[in-house]
Amino acid sequence: MNVLAVDLAATSRNWSLPPEGRERLRVATPTGWEVRFVDAPTVSDGDGGTGPSAEALAAVRDANVYFGFGVSRALFVAAPQLRWVHSAAAGVGAALFPEMLVSDVILTNSAGIHALPIAQHVVAGVIYLLRSLDVAVELHRAGAWDKTPFTGDDSTVRELADCQGLIVGTGGIGQTIARGLTHFGARCVGVRRRPELGAPPGIERVIGLESLDSELPNADVVVLATPSTPDTDRLLTRERLAMMPRDAIVANVGRGSLLDEDALIDELSSGRLRGAVLDVFSTEPLAPASRLWGLRQVLLTPHVSAVSPRRFWDRELDLFVDNWARYAAGNPMLNVVDKRAGY
Repeated sequence: MNVLAVDLAATSRNWSLPPEGRERLRVATPTGWEVRFVDAPTVSDGDGGTGPSAEALAAVRDANVYFGFGVSRALFVAAPQLRWVHSAAAGVGAALFPEMLVSDVILTNSAGIHALPIAQHVVAGVIYLLRSLDVAVELHRAGAWDKTPFTGDDSTVRELADCQGLIVGTGGIGQTIARGLTHFGARCVGVRRRPELGAPPGIERVIGLESLDSELPNADVVVLATPSTPDTDRLLTRERLAMMPRDAIVANVGRGSLLDEDALIDELSSGRLRGAVLDVFSTEPLAPASRLWGLRQVLLTPHVSAVSPRRFWDRELDLFVDNWARYAAGNPMLNVVDKRAGY
C-alpha cells in the first residue's frame, strides 16, 4: 500500500485545503493508495518548513508522498520511506537542507500556480505609481484639490508605453508579469540563468545575470521575480540601484534578500527613484521601525501578492493530481525542482 500524507490545514483560512479539495483528492486516488489527511494546523507562510505537528509526524512515518507547504527537516528525517515531496508553495529554500540535497527524493513545487494574482499585483502597483495615485491618496486624505502634482513641470505621470521593463526571473511569474506590462505598451527585457533558452512570450529578448549592469540604465521598471539563490542574493545592490534612470520603479515579489533594502530606502528618500512595489522584505514581519513605513511612494504589502482564495486550490490541485498520476505511472513529472540550482 502506498501512502500520501496531506498536511494542508493552514492556520490561514484562505490557504487551508477546503472540504471540496479533500474530496477531489479522494476521487483522484489511484488504486493501491491510502490518503491520510492531517487536521492539525500548519503554517503556510513563506517556503514552509516550520516545525511539524505530532499528527503530521505520525502521518508520514511510512508515507511515500508528502503534500504540504514545503517540508521541514524534522518531518523529512522522520519519514524514511518518502520518495516524493510536493510543496504548495513556489519557493523551496527551506526544504533544501542537507538530507534533502543528498537524497533521491523528488521535490516538486507550485511555481506558476501563483502567476496570475502576483502579476496583477505587480502591474496594479506599477500603474499606481506611474499615474501618481500615491499622490492622489495623500491629497484625498488632506482634503486638498490640487492638480499641480499631475500637470506641473515636476509631474512624473506617464504611461506604461513610455517604459521599458526589466524582468529578473522569467519563469511562470515573470512571464505573466511581462505579458501584463506589455498589454499596456511596455517593452520588456528578461534576465534568466540560461539566456540561450531564448525569450518567452511577452519578452523581447533575454540576457544573463552577467549582463545586468548594461541593461539597468535603460530600465524604467525593474521587477524581481526570481528565486533566492547564492547567485541572486543581494542582486540589486546600492551600486546597481544607482545605475537605474531617475524616476524608475522597483517591484519585488521574489524574496527580500534579492535587494539591498537600506540602499533602496536611501534612493527613494532622496527622490531619485519614483517608487517601489514591495511584497517581500529582508525580515518578515517588517519591523515597526523600518523607514519603509514612512515613504508615501512605497506600495507595501505583507507578502500577500499570491493570495487568490477562489482560484488557488483549483490550480494547485490540477497540478498535484496530474503529477500524482504521472508519479503512479512512472512518467516524467511537472515542476521538478533542481535541488542544486535552488528552484
